Amino acid sequence: MAPSLLLPNDGNVMLKPDLPSSTDNASQTKDSITTSDPTSSAVLHRDLHHGPLKVVAAKGNYLTLEDVFYKDAEDGPQPATISQDPIPGRTLTSRSPHSDATGGAAVACIGHGDPSVKEAVVQQMDEVSYCHSLFFSSSGAENLAKDLIDSTNGVMARAFIVSSGSEAMEAAIKLARQYFLELGQPARTRFIARSESYHGTTLGALSMSGHLGRRKLFEPMLLDNVSRVSACNAYRGMRDGENTEGYVGRLAQELDDEFERVGSGSVCAFVAEPVVGAALGCVPAVSGYFRAMKAVCDKHGALLVLDEVMCGMGRTGSMHAWQQEDVTPDIQTIGKGLGGGYAPIAALLISPRIIAALSHGSGSFLHGQTYQGHPVACAAAHRVQTILRTQNLIPHAARMSVLLARGLHAGLDRHPHVGDIRGRGLFWGIEFVEDKRAKRAFAPERGVAWRVHEKGMAEGWGISLYPGQGTVDGVAGDHVLLAPAYNVTEGEVEWVVRQTVGVVEEVFAEMSREQRREA
Repeated sequence: MAPSLLLPNDGNVMLKPDLPSSTDNASQTKDSITTSDPTSSAVLHRDLHHGPLKVVAAKGNYLTLEDVFYKDAEDGPQPATISQDPIPGRTLTSRSPHSDATGGAAVACIGHGDPSVKEAVVQQMDEVSYCHSLFFSSSGAENLAKDLIDSTNGVMARAFIVSSGSEAMEAAIKLARQYFLELGQPARTRFIARSESYHGTTLGALSMSGHLGRRKLFEPMLLDNVSRVSACNAYRGMRDGENTEGYVGRLAQELDDEFERVGSGSVCAFVAEPVVGAALGCVPAVSGYFRAMKAVCDKHGALLVLDEVMCGMGRTGSMHAWQQEDVTPDIQTIGKGLGGGYAPIAALLISPRIIAALSHGSGSFLHGQTYQGHPVACAAAHRVQTILRTQNLIPHAARMSVLLARGLHAGLDRHPHVGDIRGRGLFWGIEFVEDKRAKRAFAPERGVAWRVHEKGMAEGWGISLYPGQGTVDGVAGDHVLLAPAYNVTEGEVEWVVRQTVGVVEEVFAEMSREQRREA
């Protein structure tokens, strides 16, 4: 089975497989979705040869798709029909909702179509839609920034609001450098990040990333002042007989050695995700890891930058993922759950020591963007954050995470091709392996994660599962993510678990039948 294309995904480059031409049952023929001709669109979609499905309505935790057709070699294209549904007794058609069980890319934290957010956006537009942050501020920006600082219990000092996670990481890189210039340490120009990581798609943020598939095309253009140490991935990183304390000690020593190798006084910051999202598939650090990394940073006078664009803002069961790690970052990036998808928005949260250095030095951060602190985006995000707080959605999400984790483990722990199920809060990943005992990944060209995703979107399932590839080394390794909205109900969690387990079982049953035919 040869891959038909490289498909860029947030944090990954997916190999999308060509499905076998022969089929052994009717459902197999309906797993490849035919959409409108992509050449008729003026949009440069992520795939020039296969148009995306078009969403025509969204409400709560469900997406309604435009009429689509499933390929059927014998009878010609047939309208999609879906027999299973989160609401018992209702028959689904192509215009019936699909469960957005991943919130897009872990974005839609309160679901879709909330009228209160719409109201807040209209109110802000009635006040002012845009003003240049060099000269003006707005109530939207001021209210959001105050809420964000309050959410840290005052341990962070200021917020810098931009429009995407990549922009936030670019700003974090520049802020870390400027901090040391303000202190009179111009030799600090380097950064240490981690392997199998993802911090953004722009050149600076991609330079910080360790995901090989994502970097490959642009490697000659990336910064050469970034080096990497091992990620904290207990499933693949811990040695036989090694306990958590020993594993943390070994990773701390590796980071300390890297500071010494590149020059202790040359490093601005160590950059890491508290829970690695798309690049590894929801891998949380083991207990004590970030305390040990922070101690190494302090030893060498470097900053700790935590990337919470995907795992932050309530996604892992606390407002900020670092609040479960007993550390406070010097700079934090946030994004996806900040605005919940209602507006493009991300931000930096900045510690008092950095603000003090700027205040006593140049008095400004030498960085700015046209849409920085955009009033309407800020108003939308502020209302989303208000909803999280007033409806107690983060504690609710923590409770639902117990049901989600329990269901996934009960349904898939014994599956021969499920190597690991891991996560935190409502942020869970399932890693697939060809050999469970050896933890051997499938060959990338088999496109296992993409097949699971497509099966979920196919007739009879109606669920979005977020695929990722490169889990092992940036090239090989498959996983899918689950990241439902924080207001998900117990019934919806149970349905998501049933569908996920069923999709995984069906995909590997089909692959097994294909192998028998080829033998």
